[in-house]
Amino acid sequence: MRNFKKPFLFSAAMLPVIIPAVVLTAFYQMQLYPADIIASAINQLGSKTALIILSAVQGSLLVAVCCFFGYILADKTGLWIPLYIERDKLFKTIALATSAGLVFSLDYWTFGACEPLIQSSITGAGLSAAGFGAAVLYGGIVEKILMRLFLMSLIAFILWKLFFRNTSKNKLPDKIFISANIISALLFAAGHLPATAAAFGALTPMLLARCFLLNGIFGLLFGRLYRRYGIWYAMAAHMLVHIISKAVWLILI
Repeated sequence: MRNFKKPFLFSAAMLPVIIPAVVLTAFYQMQLYPADIIASAINQLGSKTALIILSAVQGSLLVAVCCFFGYILADKTGLWIPLYIERDKLFKTIALATSAGLVFSLDYWTFGACEPLIQSSITGAGLSAAGFGAAVLYGGIVEKILMRLFLMSLIAFILWKLFFRNTSKNKLPDKIFISANIISALLFAAGHLPATAAAFGALTPMLLARCFLLNGIFGLLFGRLYRRYGIWYAMAAHMLVHIISKAVWLILI
């Protein structure tokens, strides 16, 4: 049981952030998705409150489980780095995230110029209180738990056991983590396809390109930070990207 104490405490400590992140995301999705989809879900469950509660319970349990096993997998593969605030790492993370946030904000004027629904989703639900909270907390923290701490660590663990079984975790080659980062980034991008289809009605070639380009590239960036500095810096970077991009939209749109 001692081996499970730290992952259990980590999961418990993250719940006060996970639960509001999941709830805010449920509210945000209600604003973003077409009314008929939301109405159908509410009719099946009986009320909007029931839909939010169900989303919160299911989502929180899933993330808590991924917290627990993600911690174990990260520790086994050498990806778990305790939080130490170092000036150099902090400065590089802030500079990188600020630059990425400015690039991400261009979505409104690039892909948005080709698809008006992108612009309306940004100026509408995207800049609402629920949209801001969901982006910063769910995108910044929950997605990092699911896709980096758990999935990327799991892929690295599998690659280790398949191809480098006799190598200790301290001597694992970089190609394991590079491969794990690429695979998890692609899966991260693909995971946005159902939400993209629901929000925009259909997956056009442009929307597919946008989904894989934005989520894939930024996924690689956050995965790299996770590998080099630890999950906390990856979380902080993703949160700052959303804060910067939304600040740009609020000022310029």
